[in-house]
Amino acid sequence: MTNQFEALRTQRSMTQPVNWDTVYTTELPRIYNFFLYKIGDREFTQDLTAITFERAWKLRFKYCNAIASPSTWLFGIARNVLKEHLRKNKVIEQKIDPISHSDELSSNVDVEQVIQQKQDKERLRKIILELPEREQDLIALKYGAGLTNRAIAEITELSESNVGSILHRTVTNLRKKWDDSHGR
Repeated sequence: MTNQFEALRTQRSMTQPVNWDTVYTTELPRIYNFFLYKIGDREFTQDLTAITFERAWKLRFKYCNAIASPSTWLFGIARNVLKEHLRKNKVIEQKIDPISHSDELSSNVDVEQVIQQKQDKERLRKIILELPEREQDLIALKYGAGLTNRAIAEITELSESNVGSILHRTVTNLRKKWDDSHGR
């Protein structure tokens, strides 16, 4: 009897409609940050985020929550959008002038500190770009999109423990490269 009940409950959860407004509100910042980590340019990031949600909206009738969560499905689309963008534009590295991308500064902000932070971010971005593509994706999904290892595992089709191990090694490697670039 419990197996029939579980099967019925699972079947209902598979057919429950998705609240796309909630999905959009929840996932927009995560998708945006994923692209920002990968591309580093706010204008391209906005474009790629818009393309991702536009494509998801057009394909929403194909979504099946028995296969993946809306987040996993969206990140799959986002990764494909990014690959297409990089292939079309052959963008290997966006050159960003940290000064020209600075936000307006209020009078009580330490300009020197802001410039140093921007330079540090740019140096970190360059170190990340030296990583293999898989590690770059994992870093962007974890720290850009703020996903859990479990969610990353669903998206990348790796095991959750494998995601954790790769991220740990990658972060350790990044710290070493960071210290080496500082001459420590």
